[in-house]
Amino acid sequence: METYYTMCTQKRQEELCRVRGELAAWSAKGLKLNMARGKPGKEQLDMVSDILTVLQDSEQCISDGIDARNYGELAGLPAARRYWADVLGCSPEETFVGGSSSLTLMYDTISKAYTHGLLHSPEPWCRLEKVKFLCPCPGYDRHFRITESFGAELISVPMTPQGPDMDLVESLVKDPAVKGIWCVPKYSNPDGIIYSPEAIRRLAGLKPAAPDFVLMWDNAYCVHEFEGPFVPFQDILTLCREAGNPDMVFEFASTSKITLPGAGISVLAASRDNIQYMQKLMGVQMISYDKVNQLRHVLYLKDRETTLALMARHSRILGPKFRAVLDALDRELAPRGLGSWQRPRGGYFVSYYAPRGTARRILQLCREAGVVMTPAGATYPYGVDPEDSNIRIAPSLPPVEELEQAMEIFCLCVRQAALESLGE
Repeated sequence: METYYTMCTQKRQEELCRVRGELAAWSAKGLKLNMARGKPGKEQLDMVSDILTVLQDSEQCISDGIDARNYGELAGLPAARRYWADVLGCSPEETFVGGSSSLTLMYDTISKAYTHGLLHSPEPWCRLEKVKFLCPCPGYDRHFRITESFGAELISVPMTPQGPDMDLVESLVKDPAVKGIWCVPKYSNPDGIIYSPEAIRRLAGLKPAAPDFVLMWDNAYCVHEFEGPFVPFQDILTLCREAGNPDMVFEFASTSKITLPGAGISVLAASRDNIQYMQKLMGVQMISYDKVNQLRHVLYLKDRETTLALMARHSRILGPKFRAVLDALDRELAPRGLGSWQRPRGGYFVSYYAPRGTARRILQLCREAGVVMTPAGATYPYGVDPEDSNIRIAPSLPPVEELEQAMEIFCLCVRQAALESLGE
């Protein structure tokens, strides 16, 4: 098949007329297809809804002699802390178990840094003239918005196939105003990249000028394979401790895409000194998170091995959806020379790089045809993609049949935008 870039002008004009006609036919159907967020689909939610009945009587509410229904245990039930320690590879004393959202724990960490300072902060960040935060991109828009909401200056760091550009990171942290970096080390959002051991070693061994520099280590997809075997990961807390940075990392995870996103449990993992310090601050705003739900998850998920078995069941639902996306891109766009994309084996997204300057136009055409996707630029600080290229595709929510329709429309939108950019 001839690429659009080698076609003569007349052929491109004819192709544009055909594409517009096909897209108009899809638009006339009045479809409403949503690929905007990485939400588990109904089949996944139904698969784990038996967690709602795992607690049957009051006697089950006692765990390690603690009544989960009552006040107390700010850092979480001991059983829940043991569970997360097993999953992450750290010790129970290095965990703080939260509610349904790890994003809340991330926000609280940054908020406490501004209002009180972190463990090694000379003063609260709110008193500083400037705070800068490193943002590997494309990355997770909600990470960026947390630090942006407090007034931090966001600094883009390009992602490579091995993780963040570490030469640039090591240079930037020499500035004492640089207070941290956002990281999704396994199946990064949205590229699906697994940080290389070398990149992780260099991150753990950073020598930042700021004594309270923090690795915001969002291990959201630590057990989230949808293709192939489980990929082990190292305990970042141990790596930082061995590198002489025991208090530099705050690790986060949750069961949002393991059990029920709106009713899961989350965790903050950090050094024992950090956990004690954060408990002192968190104890002012709460007595404890929902320990009944923590217990429900402990009884249901049990341990890492049981969790991985459950994730294998999730993968049998997710795998065909991701293959549908990649098959459409391979079939409709690759032969025409339109863009590039990663081929992730886990996580929740496919990251598509459209021809430069066309992402916003593609997503405008998608909206008009009834397909909702993450806004262009969302994967970059301040919502500005300098190349107007990256588009995050979230295949998890729609059934395969709807996903195939959405991808057919998406590919037509890419083709139309590319032809328009080449000139009619």
